[in-house]
Amino acid sequence: MQIPNLHYEFQSVFNSTKIPRSFFAPGRINLIGEHTDYNGGNVFPASISFGTYALAQKREDQKIRFFSMNFTDTGIIECELSDLDYDETHSWVNFPKGIIKYMCENGFNILNGMDILYYGNIPTGAGLSSSASIEMVTGVLLEGLFDLTIDRLEIIKLGLKVENEYIGVNSGIMDQFAIGKGRKNHAILLNCQTLEYEYAPIQLDDHVIMIINTNKQRTLVGSKYNERRSQCEKALKELQTELNIQNLGNLTIEQFKEHKHLIQDETNRKRAKHVVYENERTLKALVLLRQGSLDLFGRLMNESHISLQNDYEVTGIELDTLVKAAWNQPGVIGARMTGAGFGGCAIAIVEKSQLDSFRYNVNQIYANAIGYEASFYTATIGDGAREINGGVL
Repeated sequence: MQIPNLHYEFQSVFNSTKIPRSFFAPGRINLIGEHTDYNGGNVFPASISFGTYALAQKREDQKIRFFSMNFTDTGIIECELSDLDYDETHSWVNFPKGIIKYMCENGFNILNGMDILYYGNIPTGAGLSSSASIEMVTGVLLEGLFDLTIDRLEIIKLGLKVENEYIGVNSGIMDQFAIGKGRKNHAILLNCQTLEYEYAPIQLDDHVIMIINTNKQRTLVGSKYNERRSQCEKALKELQTELNIQNLGNLTIEQFKEHKHLIQDETNRKRAKHVVYENERTLKALVLLRQGSLDLFGRLMNESHISLQNDYEVTGIELDTLVKAAWNQPGVIGARMTGAGFGGCAIAIVEKSQLDSFRYNVNQIYANAIGYEASFYTATIGDGAREINGGVL
């Protein structure tokens, strides 16, 4: 995917002759560990090559001007440094505004206005975390532009605060963490409760990670997400009658087997089972990738999808069709849904020599079954949010 000449665009939009500084924050995929985050378990994300670019320069006054090449119809959206409250009419601009507001409130000296141009190449609606990418690129932009010393974890937590309190979305910390702490050719095993983390090398060699977008409009995610959370909370409450645990992520498989009878409702028992077994898969994934056992890691991906399909029931016909088609292609090590489910994306680890036939065959099967095509993206695993080459794109 070719990136436009962003310096030219910046100078044209803002009528500037200066060369702005350039920043980038990736999107993310979650390789394994789905719906474990809000249950106190582990996730296993990686930052990818698609993401959000931001070009910026300081102004002499207090005005902040925002422009996105992805939403050109909205033109330049302006606000004052003294008025950073949420504004429904500012649409996407509320994400960077929220970061600026919270950084100012946390005592960081942001004394000037700015001109900022954004450009993102994360596929729209794919569930690869474009909002967290905007938040994190804005955080590193402020850090660079105003010569601030900020612990990266602080920017990550402020990004989460923007989602939870400023925007009002009850999400976890995985997206901001993966984008803020990403490392090239590595995934991150992250404990969502303690924020302890370890890097796992991903030696793809003759393989690539293929992201496959169902292109389904995800209308059920919010309500079903809340329903799953509630089911897990009920299961936890019943387990706590005999077990001293804070969340489902504290349970081993053996403990679950021994105490699952405490969960009265069969559906809630299935939900808890997924969380416990999926959490265990994240720990196995770390070991296998450190051993370079990509094939065995692929099996964990397959097991994860089956669990999300049968026990957590968040896949749907679109994702199941894609993943099943992927499993049946030559050169595929593993495939699974990634993200909240009910649409969005699947990921597959595919042999490079089989990529063209993989795309063609999977798309044919999917279009015949669903009635419209999927979209395919080859992603590399890159570093987290950062300034680009001292400002040169």
